[in-house]
Amino acid sequence: RAALVLATTATLWWPAQASNAEPTAAAALSGKQTIGSSLFRFWGFDVYQATLHAPAGFDAARFEQQRFALALQYRRAFKGADIAKRSLDEIQGIAPVPPQQAADWTAAMQRAFPDVKPGDQLLGVHVPGSGARFYLNGQLRATVDDPAFSARFFGIWLDPRTSAPQLRTALVANAQR
Repeated sequence: RAALVLATTATLWWPAQASNAEPTAAAALSGKQTIGSSLFRFWGFDVYQATLHAPAGFDAARFEQQRFALALQYRRAFKGADIAKRSLDEIQGIAPVPPQQAADWTAAMQRAFPDVKPGDQLLGVHVPGSGARFYLNGQLRATVDDPAFSARFFGIWLDPRTSAPQLRTALVANAQR
C-alpha cells in the first residue's frame, strides 16, 4: 500500500528541476497575449488581480484543450495550505472529486502553493495532456503532472459553473467566441 501511495504522489508532483518546464514565468508567457483581467473581491476585500494569458485564438469554451497561463497577483497575505484548501473547495463546488483523488490533489497543491503576501504573484500554466506548472514571483516552483487536476484546477476560474461568473466573464473578455 505504501508503494501505491508513493507512486501516486510521484505522478502528481515532481520537483521543478525534474520537469522540462520553462524555468521562468517570462519564458512560460512567451507567445501569449492578455485575454482578460479583473480584481477578485470576496466579502468586500481585495483578494487578487487575476489575468489570463493565451495565444491568439484562445477559445474559452474549450479551455482545457489549450495551453494558457493564469496570473494571480495577491493583494492580501494567505497561507499556502489555505489556498490549497480553498482551491479544492472550489473544484468540488463545480463537480465532486473522489476522496482519494481529493486528498492527492490537496497534497500536491500544498507542496505547490507557498504562503503569499501582498504583491506576490502565482502564475499557473495549463499544459493540455500534461498537467500544470506553477511559478512564484517569476520562478518555477512546482509541476503537477496530472492533466485531470490541471483542467479541474483552472476550471475554478474558467469553467462556466465557476462560483465567480463575473470574474470569468472579465477573464475571457477578449477570447474567441
